[in-house]
Amino acid sequence: MTIDPIELELMRNLFEAAAEEMGITLQRVAFSANIKERRDFSCAVFDDTGELLAQAAHIPVHLGSMPASVAAVRERLGILDEGDVAIVNDPFAGGTHLPDITIVSPIFHDGLLIGYAANRAHHADVGGSSPGSMTLSRHIDEEGIRIEPALLCRGGARDEALLARILAAVRTPDERLGDLDAQLAANTVGARALARLAASEGIDKVEPTAGRCWIIPRRS
Repeated sequence: MTIDPIELELMRNLFEAAAEEMGITLQRVAFSANIKERRDFSCAVFDDTGELLAQAAHIPVHLGSMPASVAAVRERLGILDEGDVAIVNDPFAGGTHLPDITIVSPIFHDGLLIGYAANRAHHADVGGSSPGSMTLSRHIDEEGIRIEPALLCRGGARDEALLARILAAVRTPDERLGDLDAQLAANTVGARALARLAASEGIDKVEPTAGRCWIIPRRS
């Protein structure tokens, strides 16, 4: 299929804008200085097969690893349904270190899965043997709570038992909850942006373009 290079560039920028909009939301809504001031987070949008479409220019170390977390979510949990949200920080499932928690949400348009919104944020504490969860450890369990791919929300309903287990393991549960809520909000913004794109341009334009829009974030 031949794609107009001008149209391709327009779509590329629209995908990138969705990821940037997610980042603005996450930074503004988050509770912790790690996210609000240090901006230790990254946001991205993926196509319906889990391939990266665009990742905003946030934290370079997340560039190669976040797609692996999306792949791990798809492999372990299957295709997510509308209203599902996955959570993971496991380094053996595409994670970096345990304080980096990734949230993955499917994006639907007219009942059709069109992609995923995902973001990763460095939480100030996820438990472990020392505050900040950046200790020298001999085993990963000493670093804090390890979250394998799991559904934080199923069909729009939050798994309160899973959330309670996560918050019980950390030293600052109120702040962690605020940051997790900010991550959920960021994915909602990304999902709406991609759904708007599908509505305005049509699925036939979004999908053929998607697989050709791998993006390396540009630095100003």
